[in-house]
Amino acid sequence: MASADGEDERSESSDRTGSDGERGTERPVSDATREDPEGADSDSHEQSDFPVPALRGRAEACAARLREADDLLVCSHIDADGLTSAAVAASALERAGLAFETTFCKQLDAEAVERVAATEYDVVWFTDLGSGQLDAIAPHEAAGDFVPVIADHHRPAEADTEFHCNPLLEGIDGASELSGAGAAYLLARALGDATGTDNRDLAALAVVGAVGDMQDGEGGLSGANEGVVADAVAAGALAEETDLALYGRQTRPLPKLLEYAGEARIPGISNDEAGCHEFLAELDVPMKDGDDEWRRWVDLARDERRTVASALIRRAVSSGVPSERVDSLVDTTYVLVDEEPGTALRDVSEFSTLLNATARYERADVGLAVCLGDRDGALDRARTLLRTHRRNLSEGLQWVTGEGVEREEHVQWFDAGTRIRETIVGIVAGMAVGADGVSRSRPIVAFADKGDGETKVSARGSGHLVREGLDLSGVMREASRAVGGDGGGHDVAAGATIPDGERAAFLAAVDELVGEQLADDG
Repeated sequence: MASADGEDERSESSDRTGSDGERGTERPVSDATREDPEGADSDSHEQSDFPVPALRGRAEACAARLREADDLLVCSHIDADGLTSAAVAASALERAGLAFETTFCKQLDAEAVERVAATEYDVVWFTDLGSGQLDAIAPHEAAGDFVPVIADHHRPAEADTEFHCNPLLEGIDGASELSGAGAAYLLARALGDATGTDNRDLAALAVVGAVGDMQDGEGGLSGANEGVVADAVAAGALAEETDLALYGRQTRPLPKLLEYAGEARIPGISNDEAGCHEFLAELDVPMKDGDDEWRRWVDLARDERRTVASALIRRAVSSGVPSERVDSLVDTTYVLVDEEPGTALRDVSEFSTLLNATARYERADVGLAVCLGDRDGALDRARTLLRTHRRNLSEGLQWVTGEGVEREEHVQWFDAGTRIRETIVGIVAGMAVGADGVSRSRPIVAFADKGDGETKVSARGSGHLVREGLDLSGVMREASRAVGGDGGGHDVAAGATIPDGERAAFLAAVDELVGEQLADDG
């Protein structure tokens, strides 16, 4: 039962979360974009370079097979990356005149693959999943049940398939350089090139997926993602800016924007409501407008933004905040230029959080509709789900920090049981890292009841631990299979499903495997 939900549990991890449980570090201060989308030549897409040349052949082969399909199913994952992957696929197929249906899968296990095989679809386009489940898919492909076309970025299982676009197959890091939505976009781009359709605007959705999957580090998105960003900017769908890197620039009241900047950890500002009000008052920056409404970062004039950002940096430096955290206060940000300013859809990070709040509560249809342009009922429903999501994350984090974590020799862990939804326990685990009593120097493993005799497992590491040799994808797969489950994912974030009652044996295997990985590197 290969765990699909565990594979993508990078979204909203602790490195980017604000104090209220939202994903938080957007990066202030110039409004100037690095490239003018209005100056792009909209007729040049046929002559332009493919965004990820190393994957062009794979993408074109996949696109060609999609065009030959009689009955086509798109099957995608349930997080922001999966939702945007599905939206990219759906948009590209519709533009190509290909009939299709869409389904979402929280866990693509052997039973789920069998259900797909029992349908009449001759081609199944898997987006943001499928690579890690090739051992379950391959027998059905061999039997002629369906032809899989896979656009994914997770660690592939030990099986082969013909139509497979995954950055890892060409030496590109799927955890940091290309997301599932990015892989789906490459197929969409190839499909558009073959049919004379400019699909570069869909790259903006792929950027939402990549940011939602925590692939934007210092300097923004990097590696293969840069080609995707360039396409989105050239299409006029995205602006790449240098700005304040705090989550909520579009929607949060200015004092809350600063107060919830938990990752920056600036004394007298972070998690200090009164301190934020005093800080802004000293700068003579009005917190409310003439109608007595709270001003947001996007409401400030350019000189006001510079004033606040400069003062914030000075406060951080004078307070002894480490230089790397000071530097991260201003960084690359991404804006969806066609969305209304001051809304969660305008900012890529806020958009990705909104999407995570839909499918993780069994409403992937709502998230997909928002991605496809529904700004009425679906958006209202998504906002309601987001409020629930924020509350559940906050309550989950409070529970973990209150109860504390258990420690083995090499890992730390907690078992939430039914207290935290299994669809968000990985997010909560990431948020907890660095809190009192939760170490940043060892992986964290979280358990939650899944129902039907199964337990959900989510694991989080860090870039430092990965550089030391940690590979949580391998750990989750090997340890879960040893107890009758399955798992996989990325080196820095992975997940599994195991039978109830196997926690102790699973933990022992995880602890041993992590110890071996880190010892081998040392």
